[in-house]
Amino acid sequence: MPLVNSLVPSRFLTILAHLVIVLTILFSRDTNVIASLPPDYEGSQFYSQDAEFIVAITLTLVAFLIELSGFFSGVSMFNNTQSLLSVGAHSSASIALLFFLFDQWPCDLYWWIFVFCSALPALVELVLILTILRLGKKPL
Repeated sequence: MPLVNSLVPSRFLTILAHLVIVLTILFSRDTNVIASLPPDYEGSQFYSQDAEFIVAITLTLVAFLIELSGFFSGVSMFNNTQSLLSVGAHSSASIALLFFLFDQWPCDLYWWIFVFCSALPALVELVLILTILRLGKKPL
């Protein structure tokens, strides 16, 4: 099986796994928010930390939207570089976020996972979309 044919389903499945884990974290975020707070926290601290965490998850969902729009439109579906970056980033994110969920890591660590595993592939995807649609060129 050629490399391109094996990367397309792998990329889709890793993105989907990452998305499912992020949605699971969204609906069960209380334990992670509490892990981010001192033992004697107040209600306002909880709501502030919860709002920050919801912003991080929302930004992750926007990154998914960007990446899936480029993938489903065919702009980057067969781009080997983007596929390898996406598979590596989303599989790493899936593993890290499972630890984040089960070990109840503080919410500050989510930002690091977001930057390297969601924002980076979305940024490269955005550059590919703009390169193809704006300049009419095939990316390298």
